[in-house]
Amino acid sequence: MGKASGGQTTVQTVEQLVRPVLEGMGLRLWDVRFEKAGPDWYLRVLIDRDEPLDLDTCEAASRAVDPVIDAADPIAESYFLEVGSPGLGRRLTRPEHFAQYQGQKVAARLIRPDEAGRREYAGPLAAFEGGRVTLAAPEGEKTFELASASYVKLCDDEDLF
Repeated sequence: MGKASGGQTTVQTVEQLVRPVLEGMGLRLWDVRFEKAGPDWYLRVLIDRDEPLDLDTCEAASRAVDPVIDAADPIAESYFLEVGSPGLGRRLTRPEHFAQYQGQKVAARLIRPDEAGRREYAGPLAAFEGGRVTLAAPEGEKTFELASASYVKLCDDEDLF
């Protein structure tokens, strides 16, 4: 198999490589992102577990996945590897994220304004089916395609500010 370059293929390849390593450490793979920031590429592996993550766990996970990724060599570009927590205000991107946080308050920003001219919605996550997100917003249910949103994120950081 040739090197994956940019986009989804790189992310999917890295996910397949690191998921068993992380699960063997008692961790969950939250997300993999391959992003350009300025002139540099960053491979971000976001991990989670039931108890809070600490720096030692992130470092151990980084040391465990780095040689696995290097051996497979799926990325043509040079990049920096970052392993960390999705943290507060984490973005929900996968069906399992939506299942885990159903009923929790989330915020969504649409890429383009909807028929009411709005882009921002917040409220309890009511449903996620077939790529469609439904929020129980105060003004009534709002349903939209996940693909039409810039983000959907958990509102678990509001009480901190």
